[in-house]
Amino acid sequence: MKLLVFAHTPPPHHGQSYMVQLMLEGFGGDCRRGRHQPKPDSFGIQCYHVNARLSKRLEEIGDFRVSKLLLLLWYCLQAIWCRFRYGVRTLYYIPAPGKASALYRDWLVMCICRPFFTRTILHWHAAGLGKWLETSVQMRWRSITYRFLKQVDLSLVLSKYNQADAEKLFSRQIRVVNNGILDPCPGFAREVLPLRRARFVCRQKLLSSEPPSVQELAEAGGDPQLCRVLYLAHCTREKGVFDTLAGVELANRQLAQCQSPLSLRLLVAGTFVSAHEKAEFERLLARPETAATVRYFGFVGGEQKAQLFTQADLFCFPTYYQNENQPVNLIEATAFGLPILTTRWRSIPELFPSHYPGLVDIRSPEQIAEALLALATVENGEGFRNIFLGRFTMERHLTELAAAFVECEQAPVGGAFDPGSHFSETPAPQTR
Repeated sequence: MKLLVFAHTPPPHHGQSYMVQLMLEGFGGDCRRGRHQPKPDSFGIQCYHVNARLSKRLEEIGDFRVSKLLLLLWYCLQAIWCRFRYGVRTLYYIPAPGKASALYRDWLVMCICRPFFTRTILHWHAAGLGKWLETSVQMRWRSITYRFLKQVDLSLVLSKYNQADAEKLFSRQIRVVNNGILDPCPGFAREVLPLRRARFVCRQKLLSSEPPSVQELAEAGGDPQLCRVLYLAHCTREKGVFDTLAGVELANRQLAQCQSPLSLRLLVAGTFVSAHEKAEFERLLARPETAATVRYFGFVGGEQKAQLFTQADLFCFPTYYQNENQPVNLIEATAFGLPILTTRWRSIPELFPSHYPGLVDIRSPEQIAEALLALATVENGEGFRNIFLGRFTMERHLTELAAAFVECEQAPVGGAFDPGSHFSETPAPQTR
């Protein structure tokens, strides 16, 4: 099966662009770059990639510029050229979140490109477009969006929560396919799990006023009294960096008041999108109380990123980002067997067992402090590694994607797309 992938890869680096990169690599790369006729890989998918990158930096995302419009038109021409040059009949596209500038992009791409392709697949990485259309924009916006994006042949969603977005646009097929990543911690059982267990045992002993043995201290890295909390994401208020900071400070005050031998240390990794928020973070970091408990690493990747995940005792990500869906950083944390604190926000609770104690309300530093203290002593994270292996591996992700693509190709064509037709109320299709 041939697939025209109209989506960008890093830079800028974020969950959506990273997942596109992994999908392309998993399906054998971009066939446009090969000198010879490409051969189908083990999944039977041949990708022809139009790298529709409009921004080079995170700060540029969402800005309207004439240069971006010209770039987008160029990408659309590339897609149409690939359609006839390589005989690609299926268009794969990632629709916008609830944001005006991104929605304009979708209108233009669908208006120009969709009539040239027999089938259209939407992969919903962001959540909330359907609700945003219903509550935040005028009827004209909804009508135009329905006109260009309605009744695609297949919508891929990451969770049950954002099925509503695909249903709102009456997709003919809807399939839930979880994100998946390459295992970032293949040596977990040998290298990471013994350290996690040793540090957890030492923390429990310290809290029960039982001193750990010299051997136990050595196995725990020598400092089990310091519970290391990792925040790894874009450093924005909506992603929860300031709530994490406040929650750790509150927890440390509570530990000091009860004269606990434990204390929390916050490790922050990620880039700031807003200069104002970066300046605010630096002002907080200049306070002696904060400077003693927080270390900022900036953007990390590769070995440094893996080292931070390995050294951490807890992962904290109290996000309420408006388009959050299935964050890749939470999947990475499960791969490293880290106990996770996050929010009851959009699709996120679906990642966890029912009644998991690490879920808190948004904008709630007090709940964050309480949950951090609880997780430090009751959860060693072993179960999260099993969650990763059962649901979020790259092999499973690619297998389910390929199956959905092939099923879409084999289904009867639902009729020609007419960009001039008006939206009409029809029953929503049954999801599967």
